[in-house]
Amino acid sequence: MTDKDFQMICKIKKDDNIMLDINSNDFKLIVNNIKKEIKTTQIKVSIETNRSLINLYFKLGKILNDNYKYGNKFIDEISRELKLEFPNMEGFSVRNLKYMKKFYLEYKDDELVQRCVAQLPWRHNIVLMSKFKDNKLRKLYAEATIKNGWSKDMLVIQIEGGYHLRVGNSSNNFKNLLPEYDSDLTNSTIKDPYIFDFLTLKANYKEKELENAMLEKIKDFLLELGKGFSFVGNQYKISTENSDYYIDLLFYHLDLRCYVVVELKTTEFKSEYIGQLNFYVTAINKTLKKEIDNKTIGLLLCKEKDKLSVEWSLEGINNPIGVSSYEISKYLPKNILEVLPTEEELNLHIDIK
Repeated sequence: MTDKDFQMICKIKKDDNIMLDINSNDFKLIVNNIKKEIKTTQIKVSIETNRSLINLYFKLGKILNDNYKYGNKFIDEISRELKLEFPNMEGFSVRNLKYMKKFYLEYKDDELVQRCVAQLPWRHNIVLMSKFKDNKLRKLYAEATIKNGWSKDMLVIQIEGGYHLRVGNSSNNFKNLLPEYDSDLTNSTIKDPYIFDFLTLKANYKEKELENAMLEKIKDFLLELGKGFSFVGNQYKISTENSDYYIDLLFYHLDLRCYVVVELKTTEFKSEYIGQLNFYVTAINKTLKKEIDNKTIGLLLCKEKDKLSVEWSLEGINNPIGVSSYEISKYLPKNILEVLPTEEELNLHIDIK
């Protein structure tokens, strides 16, 4: 809260001639500033609490490892003693104490990774220890979790979906057209392939059906795209003197500080798709981009791609463009899809209590 806000509150309290209008912009500003301060402090406290807990588990893991010479029942007895002494604290089960010992052994000689995973909740760390033996992969997923705010379940989904094999794997011309830092950041933002297993489509779906399905599942779509994507609109209209054009999906990326034009294709890659997308990116630069925005980026999503064809098609293109494939695992036969009840029909049969 600023000094100005505090003085305003004092003035409202002391001056009987000032009527408190809770709908006024001044009052709303004060309340919003107070809420912001509280939320910021809550986040800081939560982060510090978690870091302290992880450091405690690391220290306990060292003690358990250093004294493991007392035999297999040693951890069992430690667990029993801790539960008696701290009945209101969780985390002292035999299984969890063994994870603490493993946590210490895995990271005692790697301070860089140790500092990274210390920012994650304990359950996330258990997942990383269970899924990977390689600290480099643990660090990669820890950093991605911190960046994207993944829950434990989302972390598992990303691991099972091979996130580390997909991120930064698109075919693009970013290195040629973007500064080194922006190129690396942009490349690490885009995946290949994208996994749209939250979509349910008939086998021979059309581009409009794919777009509509993504819009219906926009939260899931944004999660797969990654943190930072803010949805601007679909079928975004661009007009010249004599023609109108419609962009499939338009986003603004808060970290990259730029617009992202996404074009959807239900076929394998064709060279003419690059020309179309390049035109749309140029149009956004001419009509929507501000001076403070970075270069608009194009992202083409198609069913399949031949990397060499993409590379040749990108030569001579003056806008940063990436090409990725996508996968959809949930197909339903058309005859089944057509007889399924709609959400509205299902709601008619739900009893509201």
